[in-house]
Amino acid sequence: MTRIQANLLLLLAGAIWGMGFVAQSTAMEAIGPFLFTGLRFAMATLAILPFALRESGRAVSPLTTRNWLSFGWIGLMLFGAIVFQQIGLLSTTVTNSGFLTGLYVVITPIFAVILFRNWPHPIIWPAAITAMAGIWFLSGGGATTFSTGDWLTVLAAGFCALQLIFIGRAAAPTGRPLTLAVTQSAVVAVLGLVIALAVEPIEWQAIRLALPEILYAGIFSGGLAFTLQIIGQRYTTASQAAIFLSSEAVFAGLFGALFLGERLPATGLLGCGLIFVAIIAVEVLPQLFAKKPAAETI
Repeated sequence: MTRIQANLLLLLAGAIWGMGFVAQSTAMEAIGPFLFTGLRFAMATLAILPFALRESGRAVSPLTTRNWLSFGWIGLMLFGAIVFQQIGLLSTTVTNSGFLTGLYVVITPIFAVILFRNWPHPIIWPAAITAMAGIWFLSGGGATTFSTGDWLTVLAAGFCALQLIFIGRAAAPTGRPLTLAVTQSAVVAVLGLVIALAVEPIEWQAIRLALPEILYAGIFSGGLAFTLQIIGQRYTTASQAAIFLSSEAVFAGLFGALFLGERLPATGLLGCGLIFVAIIAVEVLPQLFAKKPAAETI
């Protein structure tokens, strides 16, 4: 797979997440955040499992204990990202949550440098800032006052950045993206359901009311999109992936216009344009100015 094809997969993942963002908010009208998270990723696990088993059957060599521990660690990072975002939505707006979650665009290269001394291509820094500005404009310039939900969402963005970085370090060496996808989903499902059983009411009628959101968020946002992310990250860097995945904010606006009759103001269109510029810059500029191909490590 070429880097361009990988980045297109990341764009598709962003589109799926953009369409599913509302589902995450409306589901909690019926059930709690831990129960929704657990059920959502249980569905994702079941959706990916047959493909992961097929991948394992074709594998040349088995995974090591270190590989499995790495996959489990990535699942913990994903659990932190999903749960803190989900709980944050109880006390913040969808607009603020979308903007603050997008902070992972800037946090990812910073964490990569701090944790592993891996410096991205110089274009990543201005592109990340441009994408961040685009998300801010797309949100209508929200998130000016911080509630508890806003701070929890910032914490979720940090976990998103960590998940991106560790996927970048684990996906390519093992060559088992589907196994990684099903493992991280299973970790999130088990943790979410165990905590839900301990702290949230379990009512079958409420689950039935939230079933459409659970199915979409599980099969598509959870199963398909996260699998596309892992596959795409085998051929690109964590910092570049963050830029492309930030397109979810653009797609959320587009799908809102198509299916809900919403219309973006001029600032929203400006935000879409800035994110698009950041994506094009990351894709094109390194190739224009590179004297020879060079592999990046993050």
